[in-house]
Amino acid sequence: MKYIKFLIIGVLFGIILSKAEVISWYRIYEMFKFQSFHMYGIIGSAVVLGAIVLYFVNKGSIKSSIGKKIYIEPKKKGFSKNMFGGILFGLGWALIGACPGPMFILLGRGSVAIAIAIFGGLLGSFFYYAVKGKLPH
Repeated sequence: MKYIKFLIIGVLFGIILSKAEVISWYRIYEMFKFQSFHMYGIIGSAVVLGAIVLYFVNKGSIKSSIGKKIYIEPKKKGFSKNMFGGILFGLGWALIGACPGPMFILLGRGSVAIAIAIFGGLLGSFFYYAVKGKLPH
């Protein structure tokens, strides 16, 4: 019962993404063909909002739900691994036509075929976890 607020926020977020057409395969296709600003505007505003929130988290103005200071561990620098991971993620996104978050919204809206992509994403995550120790981080 104490996690009901997260369920409500998730459902509202799903409705907003659905109404904004972020889950639309056509909108994603337009973005990758550079035919529309719609998705770039949404992604860009999310990046700006994320930067603002991170600023206030690092400043100490925003605390966790239990009142503790949020600590974000610094990331290791590495251009090539970020480029490789980003390209791999982008290719998967372009091939499937859906980002990981909206895939669950599509499933909730009745698109059963997206379950194959969700299964593949989960399989890839488990595979990464299995070989993570052998990869250069």
